[in-house]
Amino acid sequence: MTGRDLEHIERTIASLPDKPGVYLWKGAGDEVLYVGKAKRLRQRVRSYLAANASRGPKGRMLLERIRGLETIVVPTESQALLLENNLIKEHRPRFNVMWRDDKSYPRIAVTLGEPFPRVLVVRRLDIPGARFFGPYTDVGVLRRTLRIIRRIFTVRSCHYALPGDAPDRPCLDYHINRCLAPCVGYQGVDDYRGMMDDVIAFLEGKTVEVRSSLRRRMEAASGRLDFERAAEIRDALSWLEQLEQPQAVEAVGGSDADAIGFARDGDDAVGVIVRVRQGSVVAREQRFFENLSEAPDEEILRVFLVGYYVRAEARARRVVLPFPPADFEAVTELAPEQKWLVPQRGVNQRLVALADQNARHLLESFKIEALETEERVEDPVYALGRDLGLTVVPRSFVCIDISTNQGRDTVGSLVWFEGGRPKKGEYRRYKIRGEEGQQDDFAAMNEVVSRFATRRMEEGKPLPDLIVVDGGKGQLGAAHQALTELGLGDIPLASLAKREAETFLVGRGESLRLAQRAPSLRLLQRARDEAHRFAITYSRKRRTQRTVTSELLNIPGVGEQRRRRLLEAFGSLPGVRLATPEEIAALPGFSLKLADRILSSVKQ
Repeated sequence: MTGRDLEHIERTIASLPDKPGVYLWKGAGDEVLYVGKAKRLRQRVRSYLAANASRGPKGRMLLERIRGLETIVVPTESQALLLENNLIKEHRPRFNVMWRDDKSYPRIAVTLGEPFPRVLVVRRLDIPGARFFGPYTDVGVLRRTLRIIRRIFTVRSCHYALPGDAPDRPCLDYHINRCLAPCVGYQGVDDYRGMMDDVIAFLEGKTVEVRSSLRRRMEAASGRLDFERAAEIRDALSWLEQLEQPQAVEAVGGSDADAIGFARDGDDAVGVIVRVRQGSVVAREQRFFENLSEAPDEEILRVFLVGYYVRAEARARRVVLPFPPADFEAVTELAPEQKWLVPQRGVNQRLVALADQNARHLLESFKIEALETEERVEDPVYALGRDLGLTVVPRSFVCIDISTNQGRDTVGSLVWFEGGRPKKGEYRRYKIRGEEGQQDDFAAMNEVVSRFATRRMEEGKPLPDLIVVDGGKGQLGAAHQALTELGLGDIPLASLAKREAETFLVGRGESLRLAQRAPSLRLLQRARDEAHRFAITYSRKRRTQRTVTSELLNIPGVGEQRRRRLLEAFGSLPGVRLATPEEIAALPGFSLKLADRILSSVKQ
């Protein structure tokens, strides 16, 4: 950024209001480099130019390319979220988190704007009055869904603009019982639209309602002595019941739910929606992200929810999340009719675990494919041993990370890689036994290494070929001291610094800088990021448990039993905040007066 550009931008910032809005950083060719939203525009934009601002490589690179600024003021923060998402889609800035484009994914369209609607496969949302379902990232699922609809329902497949444009006689579908020929008046509008209501209910996953409707139609057909039609509906009912059997899962409090899953591995992440309707998993949708760099998990989850989930159709009233996204309250304002929960236990938590499991599976498949592509060029395990100068090939190695939250909830994580791939059965996490409130990463690293090595020796299990710790020389020295005290000082040991990807080795004064695209560095970074994710998850869980317990128990009239009932009903502290006084008062042992007191306390 030149001095002239800086002066111009500073004058622009001085005139900005402290109101919600969106800002666009622009480059030398007026191209949009980054789009961001702010609760207070002036304060947020000015923070980019602060001399003491902490910036990573991506932030420094952005600042070097900035030549101009454009801002848009909006009334609320939630509107800023929507505008930010729209501008990112339009400009696709290189410094923003984005998911891979879904314009090529097909959808199912039900043409409700027509008197006799059709069921079509489309890629554009330009049919007036249509109801869209999808997108379907798995074409096999789409084809299977269409086969089921055509097997159970008699939806017309012709392209006539009924009733004005119609053929003289029915087509083959009528003669093989795939259509009741509304084109020539054999089926009326009311009967056909009633059948289309069942089609939409099926696409929404409301199979109980579909079965009830089909039974009524079967009885009506039998009553008018149309036994052939009654037999067809009976066969459709049997087909529908067979489809549901392998998909049954535990019901979510008697209502539908959308479970959001999230998984991340370095610069790659995936968001997943598992749709549960009336106790059955009816769909799974996912979006892969790219260009993540230094973006925190909370921001990526927010991008997924705002950019994809809240715009999707047929959302359930209840949505369960793995953790609160950035700008949680603003996100919930975009869909106020839904109940947003971050559960810690019970059925809702098990649904989140299911969604997270799906997300990890998808991401691991993606990463394994990428890793296998690299291995065809050079095996990263052998490259790691060569580049670090080891005397043995590190077929098994561990990576250790320490995570803390302002000196509290300090935890350690250890991930095990075998043959260059995660071996999750050997993952370990540690609650640091040091004094609470006193942050000492070196002592915590020493403790984790010592406890890990001691336990392995006591159980007679082999030690890894290499130990990698997240950090610099200080963490490396603490780990080496722990191994030396146990008589294991000859185990190869390395540390990987976060910012510049510097690698430190015991006995070597200068850091080792591996090539950015080297398979060995990619493998180390993957292990480091996995250890960091594992540690953050554990630390976040401990912090949430402590916060929920302390905040709820500090409310007069709320003891352990009432706290437990609140958490069972609403899943988490954010869930309690979003509840109404009437919903809380309906719980056993609660009154409307106590509900008002609870909401007043937790919303402060």
